[in-house]
Amino acid sequence: QVQLVESGGGLVQAGGSLRLSCAASGRDFSPYTLGWFRQAPRKEREFVTGISWLGGTYYQSSVKGRFIISRDGAKNTVYLQMNSLKPEDTAVYYCASGRPRTDVAVHDSEYGTWGQGTQVTVSS
Repeated sequence: QVQLVESGGGLVQAGGSLRLSCAASGRDFSPYTLGWFRQAPRKEREFVTGISWLGGTYYQSSVKGRFIISRDGAKNTVYLQMNSLKPEDTAVYYCASGRPRTDVAVHDSEYGTWGQGTQVTVSS
């Protein structure tokens, strides 16, 4: 069974940091793009960042310079290091698996496997 499981969410003060992890199982995800999305209350789900199978990355402009995505092929895991967090970063964060051997896509329709999400709350 192909599965993605996120962890690392929580409550943090503005200016703080969190690191999210997404462990993949059931398949070797090394050929696949992996992405992070988020959904805040009463808002549409939005792309945050993604990393391609070759390690190329792409960030939403609001998180560029603050968030860093990385992946560990040996552990089949993708990480999201979030620094200088702001209250507007509050959302449920989801990791997702995209297409194999392609560049990072920003549309959620390009991602077929999703995790259950982890809540990130940033207090002011």
